[in-house]
Amino acid sequence: MKTILKLLVTALSVVLLTYLLPGVGVGGFFDAFIVAVVLAVLRLIVRPVLVFLTLPATIVSLGLFLFVINACIILMADYFVTGFRVNGFFWALIFSILLSFVQSFLHKILGTEEEEG
Repeated sequence: MKTILKLLVTALSVVLLTYLLPGVGVGGFFDAFIVAVVLAVLRLIVRPVLVFLTLPATIVSLGLFLFVINACIILMADYFVTGFRVNGFFWALIFSILLSFVQSFLHKILGTEEEEG
């Protein structure tokens, strides 16, 4: 149940950000939900591989290269989901940063964040 709620929060975040960013678009809430599912799968499978392969660049940049990895994952989601569009790397980078902030904010409000301990 918590996973579905997290996917819905991500979908809501995607919809909100498409209204704020002119370089990002989504067809509707269903497409945003599909984007949330694709992002979850890509973050689960592709992100660890990319982090491992780019570890030297991440260390040299003091972790800032992780933003580039997140932008690449957003561009991959753009490729896989037909109702979702991102107009270039810059918009993917801005979208990924804002998506992280909006998701954190909504998870805190709704109480869906992971409990530590």
